[in-house]
Amino acid sequence: MIMQKNMKFPALTTAQMIEVDRLMIEVYGISLLRMMENAGRNLAEMALRMLKERGTGKSVAILCGAGNNGGGGMVAARHLHNRGADVHLIRVGDRPLKEIPAQQWEILAKMGLGNEPDFNLVDANLIIDAMIGYGLKGNPRAGVAKFIEKANASGKPILSLDAPSGLDTSSGTPGKPCIHARNTLTLALPKVGLITKSAKEVVGDLYLADISVPPELYKNLGLVVEPLFFQDTIIKISNSGEENV
Repeated sequence: MIMQKNMKFPALTTAQMIEVDRLMIEVYGISLLRMMENAGRNLAEMALRMLKERGTGKSVAILCGAGNNGGGGMVAARHLHNRGADVHLIRVGDRPLKEIPAQQWEILAKMGLGNEPDFNLVDANLIIDAMIGYGLKGNPRAGVAKFIEKANASGKPILSLDAPSGLDTSSGTPGKPCIHARNTLTLALPKVGLITKSAKEVVGDLYLADISVPPELYKNLGLVVEPLFFQDTIIKISNSGEENV
């Protein structure tokens, strides 16, 4: 269990998170598109907090994978653009976009935001890592690994969505390579690998964002989860130097 002030709540295994996603869609009718919008909006808000609440005049590079994690980054790109940030999209990897992320990409294209694979990450005020989500097994593929190394070498602060790209969220073992995030914004509930000692260096400060999972869903999985987001849709649950319980 992790403690946030006087609240305790469970961490999820990868299998449990897959089941949460399935139940959200199939039982509660909360579509992947809605979850992605919630995730991306919170990601943009977290980015703005790291930028001292100001998008105007700030440059944000967003590394987007082909899957749903990348789709969350694309939603964040839209919100940050609307808030005045200078957004630079970078499509990472050679896999085709999944259906819902492809829709997000089309929206951004209509807004005039397109792929900038040659953007120099050193010129960004903030890098958003939306390359790989919670399903990774083994080391990242070469196309993703290249951008992980570029991001780490840039010296710029990195905000990871759900998990640092390259981290096994089941075991907490960082892959070779793995993003070294300043902050990680995970979704729904933390994944067990994020709170291990081996992951501490790459996760940075860990935050949790609301994607509108009903408490009844957790109850149906046998999990006791108190109301978490009664003050904010983003809560901080650990510092990089803290032990988790």
